[in-house]
Amino acid sequence: MRDLSPTAAPVIDPSVMPLRPVPATDAGGTFRTLLLATDLSPASAAAERLALDLATGLGSAILLVSVIDPHGLRLPGGGYRQRIDQARAIREAAAQVVVELGRRRGIPMRCLIWEGDPGEAIVEAAIAESVDLIVVGSHGRTGMDRLFMGSVSERVVRTSPTPVLVARSTPGSTWTPGST
Repeated sequence: MRDLSPTAAPVIDPSVMPLRPVPATDAGGTFRTLLLATDLSPASAAAERLALDLATGLGSAILLVSVIDPHGLRLPGGGYRQRIDQARAIREAAAQVVVELGRRRGIPMRCLIWEGDPGEAIVEAAIAESVDLIVVGSHGRTGMDRLFMGSVSERVVRTSPTPVLVARSTPGSTWTPGST
């Protein structure tokens, strides 16, 4: 379960935030469209919560982007733990819950489910859709896990021409879409 309550506030990690200045997106300096990059897991709850709160406060639209990494579906022996169509159906159902939550808040919501390398696809979507800010979660991996699994949020921060805001998940935080 994921928790969107105010007591489960996201932790913003300044060590992975971009060092370049954030440009104004229009004459008023507002963010018209936010890209919420999420794998729709509990670890992404902080980013989802932050994006919904920002969009509500700023009057922004949200483009939810979730990327299925086909390599993540492979088993060590070469088989697959899940077919890509099964993974897509699960993601679409989970994304629909977040989209409906945003719409209940009055946020214009759109959703893209892509396949490929998550870091690359998120940046490509941000460029293609001309978003003003990317909000991405961080699983908080360290050490060997980070070395072997990589960091999608770090890659997005390093390669995106669009400003990126990283929300680190807090241990034990949970959220059920629609609970707030």
